[in-house]
Amino acid sequence: MAIETGGSGSAAGAAAIPVRCRLCDAPLTRTVIDLGMSPLCESFLAADQLDQMEPFYPLILRICDVCLLVQLAEYVAPEEIFTEYAYFSSFSSTFVENARTYAVGAAERLGLGGQSQVLEIASNDGYLLQHFVAIGIPVLGIEPAENITSAAIARGVPTRVGFFGVEMADELIGDGMRADLVIANNVLSQAPHLNDFVAGMKRVLAPDGVATVEFPHLLQLLTGNLYDTIYHEHFTYFSLSTSSEVFRRHGLEVFDVDEIDNHGGSLRLWLRHAGSGTDGRSAAVDAFLERERAAGLGSFEVYESFASRVESTKRGLLEQLIGFRRDGLQLAAYGAPGKANTMLNYCGIRTDLLAYTVDRNPYKHGRFTPGTHIPIHPPEHLAETKPDVIWVLPWNLEEEIVEQLSYAREWGARFMVALPDVRIRS
Repeated sequence: MAIETGGSGSAAGAAAIPVRCRLCDAPLTRTVIDLGMSPLCESFLAADQLDQMEPFYPLILRICDVCLLVQLAEYVAPEEIFTEYAYFSSFSSTFVENARTYAVGAAERLGLGGQSQVLEIASNDGYLLQHFVAIGIPVLGIEPAENITSAAIARGVPTRVGFFGVEMADELIGDGMRADLVIANNVLSQAPHLNDFVAGMKRVLAPDGVATVEFPHLLQLLTGNLYDTIYHEHFTYFSLSTSSEVFRRHGLEVFDVDEIDNHGGSLRLWLRHAGSGTDGRSAAVDAFLERERAAGLGSFEVYESFASRVESTKRGLLEQLIGFRRDGLQLAAYGAPGKANTMLNYCGIRTDLLAYTVDRNPYKHGRFTPGTHIPIHPPEHLAETKPDVIWVLPWNLEEEIVEQLSYAREWGARFMVALPDVRIRS
């Protein structure tokens, strides 16, 4: 696929062969930011893979001139990304607790019980559905990654392997499924065939059912310089305005919205079949739409300034890391989240600046980060080596992780986060 040849700050590079919008099919010719070439962010390497060829793909964020949907081109089929996946949600205590709070609250709000049916799309390792199971509500998870599905089933969460869309929805309907609650958390962005995905949600939702959808808020990405949340596994980046339009085209309406802390600032949309509700939509929906308009998401200026701010953030980070090196300080990191690999590759950070990282996920132990080949160890390695500075790569879990690592203060370690700007704390 041909791509723009302009620099990373280009606001309107021209594609030799037009990439088309996955919502409205208009040609995409306007670039928000070009992050260069990058590997798949969850493709962690075993030691015997380090000398093999490693695929890199363009990481170019574009915006549609017609519908303003922000998106990446589909360079890699979802089957190559998600069939075996390294991300397990249950390794974050914060995510598990947030899931429990959501499950209890949704069950109470919607009056769910033993005769209800909850369906979660991209249910990961059952970290959320387990809480519905615990209160006696029937569930089914849909998860494309076989290794993660096995973990969910072992947790007692019924899970089916597959990619969701109209075909899967029709299979579920044929099995008697009509979901009273459809959950799609942090998966709408990962659906390259967006219209097929949302059409499937519409089909499988019971006539009086409700769907909730969570995704990182585009406004937070832009205003917080959160460029590490841009990676190939996330095909589309939503505002409330653009997501509402996606659902409207498929006969679903947003009747309420919550702002939540996940992933640096996310939205949770509450949806129903258009015209099916007896109550009007929440005032929060109009308030959020107005907030987006006031922030300029309906025009191109806010997008055009994003690239230059990211470049400035990159320079500040590299200056800090080089300063550590010159001062003889050892830097290690905590966490190996997929999004960190966008930052590491874009900034060219390798073992000359970052010795290693650690992670709670045993799947990643003994592996290396894609592209930059930084080794990943168990968390105990920090106490063995006593680094001077610990870089918290999952910045959205900063407080949880710093609390976990409080023991590192015994040898005088400090903690660093890199976004929205570099910050050092004791």
